[in-house]
Amino acid sequence: MTVRALVVDPEAPAGVRAAEIPEPEPGPGQVLVDVRHVSVNHGDLRTDVRPAGTVLGFDAAGVVVRAAADGGGPEVGRRVVACVPGAWARRVAVDIDALAELPDSVASATAAALPVAGVTALRVLRESGPVAGRRVLITGASGGVGRMAVQLAARAGAYVIASVGAPERAAGLVDLGASEVVTGLEGVEEPLDLVLDNVGGPQLVAAWGLLAPGGGIRSVGWASGEPAVFPPYSTFALGATRTLSSFGDASSPGADLATLVALVATGELVVEVGLREPWERVARAFEALAGRRVAGKVVLDVGPSATD
Repeated sequence: MTVRALVVDPEAPAGVRAAEIPEPEPGPGQVLVDVRHVSVNHGDLRTDVRPAGTVLGFDAAGVVVRAAADGGGPEVGRRVVACVPGAWARRVAVDIDALAELPDSVASATAAALPVAGVTALRVLRESGPVAGRRVLITGASGGVGRMAVQLAARAGAYVIASVGAPERAAGLVDLGASEVVTGLEGVEEPLDLVLDNVGGPQLVAAWGLLAPGGGIRSVGWASGEPAVFPPYSTFALGATRTLSSFGDASSPGADLATLVALVATGELVVEVGLREPWERVARAFEALAGRRVAGKVVLDVGPSATD
């Protein structure tokens, strides 16, 4: 049997097209999920770095249609959200530690926006240590990771400075918990304890210069596409060590997905979907996200049964 999927095609609009692929055969510790919704991350736009025929995506929500053979994980009929490579297919096989069940109060379309953006924001803040009372700058704050990071950092007691690329992209960030919103780094003068950087390029270099002794930058994205050129000796300073570190740990996200789902269910985390389209319009969605015309996440509805 085959299933429909969205795959890399360098000749297609936005580098992606629909194709038929073999239906996956789950391993003993995997469930088979009938996918109802997927979401798009900036990394998905990089079709140029993936071989033709690669099934795209990491974020999916749907219904379990085959339980794990080893007896673990959710039962057939359970709604789940999952983080899995090749998520943009009508059916996917998912490790039981890479998904979380959804309560009735959380719509599948909402949950589909959580995996990459939500787990990234949650983990990078956790690994940065306690942020209560600290000055935390979040760049690219109007995007999917940014909006979730603003909420989670504010919830943890940080003084959150949300940086956006243009004034019109600031809408709603104060309501999400930002203490102040700036365009670029304009007006940011006091030292920063932590920077969650989604932009890269010259803004990353400028943010480095604003770090307090002992402060750090966590690089989680590079939306600018521009190189970051550090002036000579700019990384040398006396006093407590400043750090620039990468972040990309997507292993075993199930427990963190469950945490995020619980926060959504209680209203403590708001998932903002800025664009929702049928997955047949994936090229249009790619163009909107690449053109920075979306605040929050892009969700694609998969197939005729995508109703919530």
